[in-house]
Amino acid sequence: MIDPTWKPETLAVQGGYRPKATEPRIVPIVQSTTFKYDSADHVARLFDLDCADHFYSRLSNPTTAAFEQKLAQLEGGVGALATSSGQAAISLAILNICRAGQHLVAASTLYGGTYSLFYTTLPKLGISVSFVDPAASAEEIAAQFRPETRLLFAETIGNPGLNVLDFDKFAAVARQQQVPLVIDNTFATPYLCRPFELGADIVVHSATKYIDGHATSLGGAVVDGGRFDWRCGRYAELTEPDASYHGLRYCEKFGAQAYIVKARVQFMRDLGMCAAPLNSFLFNHGLETLPLRMERHSSNALAVARHLQQHPQVSWVNYPGLESHPTYALAQKYLPRGCSGVLTFGIRGGAEAGRRFMEATRLIALVVHVGDLRSSVLHPASTTHRQLTEEQQRASGVLPDLIRLSVGIEHVDDLLADIDQALAAC
Repeated sequence: MIDPTWKPETLAVQGGYRPKATEPRIVPIVQSTTFKYDSADHVARLFDLDCADHFYSRLSNPTTAAFEQKLAQLEGGVGALATSSGQAAISLAILNICRAGQHLVAASTLYGGTYSLFYTTLPKLGISVSFVDPAASAEEIAAQFRPETRLLFAETIGNPGLNVLDFDKFAAVARQQQVPLVIDNTFATPYLCRPFELGADIVVHSATKYIDGHATSLGGAVVDGGRFDWRCGRYAELTEPDASYHGLRYCEKFGAQAYIVKARVQFMRDLGMCAAPLNSFLFNHGLETLPLRMERHSSNALAVARHLQQHPQVSWVNYPGLESHPTYALAQKYLPRGCSGVLTFGIRGGAEAGRRFMEATRLIALVVHVGDLRSSVLHPASTTHRQLTEEQQRASGVLPDLIRLSVGIEHVDDLLADIDQALAAC
């Protein structure tokens, strides 16, 4: 039994899985696609959704279930669904309540892959997207809504713009418009920020980043806060009969878990974007040390940001923990434990100087990744965001000279020394 008073540090270690006598102390890897039963009636009850036992690893698996339960507990949600990637989690979270002819509103300061999904792929499925500046007024954001709008989407910390979301404003708009607020909490993680406590309704993660923490596994997750009123008259897919389950009504049968159950038994069933048991095992291990790592990521990143601010070859530094950051006040309000491990800066000399810097680092590696315990560097305009026009890049927070540092948990003195020698090489 999980104690509801446990702190995040304890849940990270002890949540999700409580072994009985003689069972493994550590969550085992259940590397099996199928499970055995003793009667046809038991299987029938599974397929009628009358019991929650495991019946196929595309839909549920004991190892994955332990990871899902721990993540849901850390976020304060009623349930979670692990996926094969962060992009899969976002796609599933949207498709679960959005179909052709409908619409969503999203903050413009998004990860490049998410922006491409919204700008290019969802319209091919008949789902339109309106982008808003997260700094816009509530009235300006609300003006983008239509009768067919199904959700409002944003990131806790924009990637790579590093703007901290004004949760009060976005949550108020979502409530006014009677749509769920869907938050990508990848950069903040549930240790630094719990969006459900700030008005969010659905949270998504790329578990590939800080949750894994070691750059070993691809995966994602959708977490349901269980608080949105799907019976408000706008979401028939959750209140009206599902013919594929003999007319089952999700809200009627599953109550607060209606959204996440539907995501699992309908869209995971049909699209198959499931997490592998081994990856779920590794994600669970990553969660065990998440609080410790996020504290170190955040303190190291703040020290690096302050160091760069004083360097004569650096033209600007962008990190929410700096007093000079435009969303510093929001960071202090919503991220009191720290602002995570990613920062951006510009080198005098522009993109060419940035290229020389990336190639000159020794400890910090040039990789297309963020969020693991090893420090890394990247020039997003020519890599992760290269599929966007310069106008789109700027709208998402990517400037031509922007260098992104994912600050790891190495000793900060070694990181600063590496940065200094690389800047000297520019």
